[in-house]
Amino acid sequence: MTELPLIGGAPVAVDAASARELAGAKIGVVTFPGTLDDRDAARAVRLAGGTAVALWHADTHLADVDAVVIPGGFSYGDYLRAGAISRFAPLMSRIIDAANSDAKLPVLGICNGFQILTESHLLPGSMIKNDHLKFLCRDQVLRVENNKTVWTSDYEAGEEITVPLKNQDGQYIADDKTLDALEAEGRVVFRYVGWNPNGSRRDIAGISNAAGNVVGLMPHPEHAVEPGFGPESNAGTDGLGFFTSVLNKIVGGAQ
Repeated sequence: MTELPLIGGAPVAVDAASARELAGAKIGVVTFPGTLDDRDAARAVRLAGGTAVALWHADTHLADVDAVVIPGGFSYGDYLRAGAISRFAPLMSRIIDAANSDAKLPVLGICNGFQILTESHLLPGSMIKNDHLKFLCRDQVLRVENNKTVWTSDYEAGEEITVPLKNQDGQYIADDKTLDALEAEGRVVFRYVGWNPNGSRRDIAGISNAAGNVVGLMPHPEHAVEPGFGPESNAGTDGLGFFTSVLNKIVGGAQ
């Protein structure tokens, strides 16, 4: 038997065959110039039991990964507009095609990654500066509004989780027609609880595409995956469910 720190904080004993199966799932983590959280995202993948594969923005292939994480940071220094330059990286063309293909590659965009997904039109709407015009770093409570996506199936609908938030361009905006569609189609995946930290419309913290394979959110689940190193609530591991969810999807096949 071996131990994997699956969601809940304490290691969970699994048989060697299951551990090998999880480790066979390859999650690509993309690095752009200015990316800050790629190593954190890779560590989260490994803690969940998968294999992290480093992807460089100038790559022209996806290295046969089973899913992709676009992590946070300040790609290209947020010049022009957060995520606007990264959207044109060679690797993003491959990610866009794979996410929209019949295979529906799972893609998670965190913070700057969420900004890149909106700039790439994999997700609707846009991100602008926080309504208070300041950089903000704090632990943030989120409510899981949709646990049917590839990245949220290990959560309960309505569950509240706490993960760190750190951004200056975190205000999610869209026109009323788009917002109404997101609500009606169940594509609001996370909502801020207790306080809206950046002025996002309808307290939206994260959304998905129609298929549920692409999810973007501003808070950072990869910083809440290990006891003692994340928020104090729930052992600080509330973010690990993102990574176990996608691994369970990859290993278990279609839901």
